[in-house]
Amino acid sequence: MTRTAVVMISVLVLLALAGVAGAGVYPNGGTDLTQTPAPDAANVTATAANLTNAGSPYAAEFQDNTSTTPLTGETLNVSLEPVVEDLVAPLMLTDAGDDSGRLFVVDQVGTVSIIDENGTLVEEPFLDVRDRMVDLNPSYDERGLLSIAFHPDFGENGRVFAFYTVPLREGAPDGWDSTNRLSAFRVDSTNPDRVDATTEEILMEIDNPQSNHNGGSIAFGPRDGYLYVPLGDGGAANDNGTGHTPEIGNAQDLTNIYGSVLRIDVDNVTAENVTEPPENATWTTAAGSLYGIPADNPFAGNASVPPEIYAYGLRNPAYISFDAEGNLFAADAGQDLFEEVSIVTKGGNYGWRLMEGTHCFDPENPETPPATCPANGSSGDPLIGPVIEGGRDLGVVFVGGRVYNGTALPDLSGRYVFGYWSTGFDVANATLLVATPPAEWNASAFPDSAENLTPEDVAMWSLQRLNVTPTGTLDAYLLGFGEDADAELYALTSEDAGPDTGNATGAVWKIVPANVTETPAENVTVVPGAGVTTTPAATANVTTTPAATANVTTTPAATANVTTTPAATANVTTTPAATANVTTTPAATANVTTTPAATENVTTTPAATANVTTTPAPGTQNVTMGIAAEAIAFNTSTITVPAGADVTMVFDNQDTGIPHNVAVYTDSTAAEEIFVGEIIDGPAEVTYTFTAPEEPGTYYFRCDVHPSMDGDFVVE
Repeated sequence: MTRTAVVMISVLVLLALAGVAGAGVYPNGGTDLTQTPAPDAANVTATAANLTNAGSPYAAEFQDNTSTTPLTGETLNVSLEPVVEDLVAPLMLTDAGDDSGRLFVVDQVGTVSIIDENGTLVEEPFLDVRDRMVDLNPSYDERGLLSIAFHPDFGENGRVFAFYTVPLREGAPDGWDSTNRLSAFRVDSTNPDRVDATTEEILMEIDNPQSNHNGGSIAFGPRDGYLYVPLGDGGAANDNGTGHTPEIGNAQDLTNIYGSVLRIDVDNVTAENVTEPPENATWTTAAGSLYGIPADNPFAGNASVPPEIYAYGLRNPAYISFDAEGNLFAADAGQDLFEEVSIVTKGGNYGWRLMEGTHCFDPENPETPPATCPANGSSGDPLIGPVIEGGRDLGVVFVGGRVYNGTALPDLSGRYVFGYWSTGFDVANATLLVATPPAEWNASAFPDSAENLTPEDVAMWSLQRLNVTPTGTLDAYLLGFGEDADAELYALTSEDAGPDTGNATGAVWKIVPANVTETPAENVTVVPGAGVTTTPAATANVTTTPAATANVTTTPAATANVTTTPAATANVTTTPAATANVTTTPAATANVTTTPAATENVTTTPAATANVTTTPAPGTQNVTMGIAAEAIAFNTSTITVPAGADVTMVFDNQDTGIPHNVAVYTDSTAAEEIFVGEIIDGPAEVTYTFTAPEEPGTYYFRCDVHPSMDGDFVVE
């Protein structure tokens, strides 16, 4: 039997296992898990056969249609010492393990920069792949140069590995977004501060159905010397749609490599341990196999499973790191409600899309966790829950960090330091957190295989806020963490949500002991909201003066000299500049958004044909309207249609490389869908047709990929 035939049979078997539970999307892989909160901490390990942590007192809660983060204990204080700035979107920082004292900063836009032993940013990049990369969307993008990893013997062999996104390769499925590339390079023999770009060897290329969920934070395992490569589920929402396995999703489908962590051997490549992708696979070894498969990889002997897979059931493990004992931590991005960090071990199934964190998940109703779901996946393996879980009350996604093993911050020793990216796309206010393992947890005794896990091994960690003195939080987006040769931690930030090369607001900060009272030689005052970025010197303390006391005069729109005289039937939004005197008189039938320039005394009279949303006269049952998405936002927060109307909606996604759609639901909890539009990558346009509800009222619309994009769907 050919490998292709085996793969096809495997797919059919997996689909045949798909049973009916809840909304009819869960395969009946094992005993149903009932979500009931644990009454006290004694039940933190759930049942003897259950590894999900469902009901743990340290798990995130879901009440009143809201997910919340369980913070415990006192808030711990740290300070941030500025290291370098003028980066764009720094994602990771690492040393090379060569005792050179250098630090290397990966910027999403395609460069790796060196901070030399004196703390100076070297002008010329260490690695530059910008000429090979896909074009990035400056507003927001999950593609780019995502990480590097230095070979454990880098000091001798000069090998460095990179994971980055290129345009869709030849032979990839039509209509897919791009291709991720895993490559090896060598340092220039004449310049240790430069990679010789001509030495690139492509180990793997992985095609992406959508632009998001790329994973990509590669790392070498300190115990085994193998290279670990985390991959997302392919993108979009619900692990569903183009390029996703029907019924079960990619992350539960062991016949593909998406939604998993791969483990490969880049040193020992023999005829016995090399592999080739199956026919018509959406990944390739490009120039031939340049890596081997470790003999103890969990699926190395299974002809129907890619032997690279080390663990699976992950949504987007964008951040992985190893602790001092060699345990692998993965921060896996949630969808609408829950964020998670798991300790990943060989052969483990980490639950997506059967579960989101410790909670059951229904892709047909993603904002309401079902009461029950299988405790085993489609392959029969038990689902393993996270050791850290958060809700969406503190932010929208976990940015994975490190288990602290340095000496400068003894209160953090053995704890996992991480944070939230921000509370949303429209505001930069990251939060730092620290998680503490159970008292009996032994990092050196963690099982090396999922087969040997017990509930005590994966019991949840308690969670505390890490207060950044003196401001409390970061007035920036948190993009990543790093570690130097002394195991001291660094935080990487940007004031922009995307890789905007026009701003270069990226910065690297060292996490240091809290310093609240001392007065440095240089005093810096930061006025939030004033539109000014001030980076103090490395020894400076920062005094934060709230906007209320700043020398800033703000004239809100409500007090501006504005006269708006719309016709009785017009829907008009007028946003004048702070000092503008504006008179807006739209035509009788126009729906107008007017944003005058900063010049004074402006009168705007739009033409009768101008419109954003067209609301027909009462009784008309055919409605045509337009809606656009740009910079991760819709151009309107309200859509109004007549009851029972046949709606034609032209959706214009202007965000290059970012997937969006328009979906209409009965309410903000997405209790019942009215219409779900096709997800498209921008720039592109699609026309939706559907029928509005017969019952007048206020319903809800959103983008399923980026749920923070939402608004009211009003039926009159």
